[in-house]
Amino acid sequence: MTTMTRPAALPPGPTAPRAVQGAYALTQPLRGLRRLKERYGDAFTVNVPIFGNAVVISGAAEIKQLFTSGPELVDNLEVNLGRVLGPRSMFALSGDEHKRQRKLLVPPFHGRRLAAYETIVEEETARELASWPEDKAFASLPSMMRITLNAILRAVFGAEGAEFAELRELLPPFVTLGSRLAVLPITKKGRCNPWRRFERMRREYDAIVDRLIAKARPDGDDVLAMMLQTRYDDGTGLSREEIADQLLTLLTAGHETTATTLAWAVERLRRHPALLAELQAGDGKLLDATILEVQRTRPVIDLTARQVKQDGFRLGRWTLPKGYAVLVSIALIHDDDTVFPLAATFDPHRFAGARPDLYQWIPFGGGTRRCLGAAFATMEMTVVLRTLLRDFTLVPTQAPGERWHSRGVAYAPAKGGRAIVRRRSSTGGDS
Repeated sequence: MTTMTRPAALPPGPTAPRAVQGAYALTQPLRGLRRLKERYGDAFTVNVPIFGNAVVISGAAEIKQLFTSGPELVDNLEVNLGRVLGPRSMFALSGDEHKRQRKLLVPPFHGRRLAAYETIVEEETARELASWPEDKAFASLPSMMRITLNAILRAVFGAEGAEFAELRELLPPFVTLGSRLAVLPITKKGRCNPWRRFERMRREYDAIVDRLIAKARPDGDDVLAMMLQTRYDDGTGLSREEIADQLLTLLTAGHETTATTLAWAVERLRRHPALLAELQAGDGKLLDATILEVQRTRPVIDLTARQVKQDGFRLGRWTLPKGYAVLVSIALIHDDDTVFPLAATFDPHRFAGARPDLYQWIPFGGGTRRCLGAAFATMEMTVVLRTLLRDFTLVPTQAPGERWHSRGVAYAPAKGGRAIVRRRSSTGGDS
């Protein structure tokens, strides 16, 4: 019997050439998406560099359907972050191979293992905050970057050593360059090409990881030791290439995005003094809700994506051809008043006593490709902010909110989350 393929039924969208749409996407990323939604509705078709033909969605029902569809229908993009993180990273894998590696990498970031990392995060936070000046404006983002980088390095590799210093020096420019290359339609051809610099840095990273693998204790409790100990169902272990690519994924994805969210938290709290006073009193549940609301209103990653693997894939009202990308706009659904009433208002109390729907609140993506380190990132943000609020008072400001600034993959506050702080007394009151 012959299977009939449904004819494509695509949402409307702009008809400008790919290059024009690409330029618009690069120069007006978030504002452009909002304008397209105003014109075409919560689903529209675009044609842009890197993704090619794509449907952008922001409706809750269609997002849930996408995230719950099997890999035979929609799966990883052919062009993905594997370009910068390596072909064996979680971002590059698809289907059964992705499922198999994800199963191996979940245990180090959940349960008792996760609780053991809290001390590391608090130590790194206290070390960094000790250098903060009082009554003087400064950008908090660089501090948050150092905290999250040092914490993930210690969690992944255990004790410090010579390789730590090398990775601390290498990873920040490596991540910055990789983030930009990931979103720019630049080929690897040509002599004066940024990819050449990136590949040199990758070779340097690989050499450091090789030395760390050689030094790793087989009975260690850090992530590297656990990766060396872990086995697939057939008894084989992870290859050196798999370990290197997965560690790079953990070090980069678990460093910049968490730090950027923390800088946004500083930026938001300074503009909401009543909330700040409640948090300063030690309300732990409200702190949890505040982190959720920061991620809703200031998601540092705007898009999560899938690619259609079966011709005639039915997504809500639409029928998509094989090969089309489906881009979920995190910012658009987070800004939707029908999903989050008064969505433009920063109000952590909306999450007090309630957990968000993970098909609507999606800063970590969703479905089988939801961020593997989501629990670690949440723990880290909680510990950093709890320590900050215990030791310092953030001085409120009436300045307008900081604008969004693209760092490549992530969106950061344009002024780096400017802070003015005063140290609190040892009794818990303000000094």
